[in-house]
Amino acid sequence: MRKGYLSEYFEGVSVKTLTPTEVDPAVSRGHELQGVDDFRAFLGTPEEKVYLPTSYFWLGDDELPLRVERTATWYDSRKGQKKRSAEYRLYYPAAVNEVARRARPGDTLFLCKQKAGDLMAIFCASGSSIEQQLLWLFDLSLTHGDSLEQVDLRETDGRSLDLVARELLELFGIEVIVTKDEWLNRLLRAFGPAFPTTERFSAFTRKAVKDVDPVADPDAALIRWMEMEERLFRTLEKHLVEEYLKAQFAAGNTDADDFLQFSLSVHGTRKSRAGFALGNHVEAILKANSVTYKREAETEKRKGPDFLFPSEDLYRTEPAGSDRLIMLAAKRTCKDRWRQVLAEADKIPFKHLLTLQPGISVAQTTEMQKFKLQLVVPSPIHATYKPAQQSWLLSVSNFLELVRSRSVA
Repeated sequence: MRKGYLSEYFEGVSVKTLTPTEVDPAVSRGHELQGVDDFRAFLGTPEEKVYLPTSYFWLGDDELPLRVERTATWYDSRKGQKKRSAEYRLYYPAAVNEVARRARPGDTLFLCKQKAGDLMAIFCASGSSIEQQLLWLFDLSLTHGDSLEQVDLRETDGRSLDLVARELLELFGIEVIVTKDEWLNRLLRAFGPAFPTTERFSAFTRKAVKDVDPVADPDAALIRWMEMEERLFRTLEKHLVEEYLKAQFAAGNTDADDFLQFSLSVHGTRKSRAGFALGNHVEAILKANSVTYKREAETEKRKGPDFLFPSEDLYRTEPAGSDRLIMLAAKRTCKDRWRQVLAEADKIPFKHLLTLQPGISVAQTTEMQKFKLQLVVPSPIHATYKPAQQSWLLSVSNFLELVRSRSVA
């Protein structure tokens, strides 16, 4: 097991297609997950029933994750039948129905054995972005019928926990904290014991990454900058949180509500700064490539697109539909928020959206094409999309070529 890989958190992961008898109450009132006998590689072959702490999840593309903490019963359904070989099943209690009954026959189940020994049972819709992302994360594929496809992470490290993988793990409560502790003193010298503005922090990050070229490879530069900024931010955040807690305990303040509010504030700051960081680094790439643009332009609305090409002045004088006008929205994750982009810059019917979100479903990208929205995704993330989608995606480099081809002479 190497640190920084999936094997640090999981022993094994499997995937299967759900059948009517597993999730459809009109077919069966039972609560058994069948066709999971091969998972005995991780759960063993006990003689008696074993009760396993289990986290049950329903993950939907446009819904908040639903999580229920209960147990699962691992048992041999043929115990006592001497002429038949053992067949192990997993029983989930009725209290899990609010998760399991959201699934339909043909939907997908991921079973994950964690290093700590607990289980995760993740239900998601067939063909959804979540399904596609988790298949990529665990390097699995769905098989015909309800048989298991699985990976033994005791024998292989699995995927490295890069920026994209860490974000997916957060969906089911695994927070991978990556820091650059050796940079703490430099951060404190630069900013003191406080968070600087997002612009200053992003500029500091870019100077810290020495071996990228935003002109020769803007896609790699964007990913490396975002990765480094998260590590540096977490380093400074960890220090500031520890100092805050020390001060509170020293002052005798142990009020739980105060700590909860502080925790929520830290989490909110982290998420909002990540969005600003993306915009900052996109802007740095545009400047490095000598592209003319206007950030946070005003068009018909009080606030227009994140980036307008080439200028607000030309936007005002050009007719609607002019090829000389291009807009780009930048959202770290777009999910269902991509529809907001459609209302920006009315004169530009064909919208562009840059995102770091991996593996958006075929159904959603098809809908985006229908509404004339083009995704721009850094090339290292293209592998999370299906082959047919990859041929449609634009890389950051592709987008820069498009802007240059339409630039004013």
